[in-house]
Amino acid sequence: MPTPRLGDHGERIAVAYLTDAGLRVLDRNWRCREGELDVVAREHDALVFCEVKTRRGLGYGAPVEAVTPAKQRRIRVLAQRWLAAHDEHAPEIRFDVVGVLVRREGPAQVTHLRAAFS
Repeated sequence: MPTPRLGDHGERIAVAYLTDAGLRVLDRNWRCREGELDVVAREHDALVFCEVKTRRGLGYGAPVEAVTPAKQRRIRVLAQRWLAAHDEHAPEIRFDVVGVLVRREGPAQVTHLRAAFS
């Protein structure tokens, strides 16, 4: 599976996982000049910005390890842009990371780090 399709596949798995966990997805693949937010969701009083990372193996580390401090800073900026463009308000803002490890056989392994960074 080519890398762009792998990422799309991982995002579909992550959205299903988040929805099953009770989050309501508000937006997917939202883009602006500075980049893209993978998933924006709501969980009770929290507005959740989720970065999804998908990998086929652990040769370069777990998928969640790919969210570097630089990537975290960019996601914070993108979240500010998303909030400015939408009429959504919440007393809590949270940044989650969802790692999806796609295996050749068997189901994908999903790791959900709540409040992975602030």
